[in-house]
Amino acid sequence: MKRKTIKNVLEFEGIGLHKGEKIQIKLLPNKEETGIFFQRVDLPEGKNLIKVDYKNLFDLERGTNIKNDHDARVYTIEHFMSALHVLGITDLIVEITGNELPILDGSTKIFLEEIEKIGLTSLENEIEPIIIDQVVSFTEEKTGKHVVILPYNGFKVSYTIDFNHTFLKSEYYEIDLNLENYKREISMARTFAFDYEIEYLKNNNLALGGSLDNAIVIGKDGFLNPEGLRYENEFVRHKILDLIGDIYVLGRPIRGHIIAIKAGHFINAQLSTKLAEKYLSE
Repeated sequence: MKRKTIKNVLEFEGIGLHKGEKIQIKLLPNKEETGIFFQRVDLPEGKNLIKVDYKNLFDLERGTNIKNDHDARVYTIEHFMSALHVLGITDLIVEITGNELPILDGSTKIFLEEIEKIGLTSLENEIEPIIIDQVVSFTEEKTGKHVVILPYNGFKVSYTIDFNHTFLKSEYYEIDLNLENYKREISMARTFAFDYEIEYLKNNNLALGGSLDNAIVIGKDGFLNPEGLRYENEFVRHKILDLIGDIYVLGRPIRGHIIAIKAGHFINAQLSTKLAEKYLSE
C-alpha cells in the first residue's frame, strides 16, 4: 500500500484525561515520508519533537505514552493512534500544546470523522506490511495476561477481558478488521473505569479530566452513565480499540491474527517490541 498523509491542516481542542487541562492539537501533512511525530509547541525548539516508535514508549500502566531523549513527553496517544492505524495514515506531524491528547468522547469516533472530512493523500512510496509468518507471543505468568499473533491473510483481533467484579466479569469479541467495520463496531467504544478507582486516581493527580461525558464508570451493580452503553459489550470493544492503537507504534500495517487475554498497554507493548525485533530489525 502507498504511504499516506492528510490533505489539509486539521485542529482539535479538548480536555486531557489525566491532567484535566485544555489541549489543542494541530494535524499537519508530512510529505517527507518520515513517519508520525508529535511536536510539543510549549517546549523549546530542537527538544520538542517526539517520534512515534516502540523504542520511545514509557510508563504503560494507565495509557500509551512516548518521550524523546530530552524528556519531552506525550501521554495517552492510544485512541488517536488507533484512528490513524485504520485510516492507513503513515506520515503526520501533530503539534500539541500540552503533554497529553484530548480525550474527546473517550472513543475514536470524533478523530475518525474529522480526519475523513479533510481527506487523505497518497505519497510516492509504498509501505510494506508486517506479514506474520510464525507465532509470536508474550505471557505475564503472575497475572495470566497473554497476547499472541498468528499468521493470517488479513488483520483480525480476538479479545477476552476477565475482571473479578460483581458487574463486569468476562467479555469476548472478535473482528476481522477493515475501516468500515471498525467505524461501525469499534470506533464508538469508550474508555472505562471502576468507581472505586476514581478517588485513588484523582488523589494521584490522574483522571482529573474524566467524566461521564468521556468515560463509562462502572459501579458495583452496573454502569453509572445515564445514557447507557453504545454496544452491548462496549468494554471489550474498547480494549480492541486500544490494542489497534498500541500496535501502531510500529508504523506499519499488519497481516496477522492477534489473540489477547486480559492484555493491556504494557502487554501490547511487549508484543510490539517482539514484532519489531523480528520483522523490522536491520
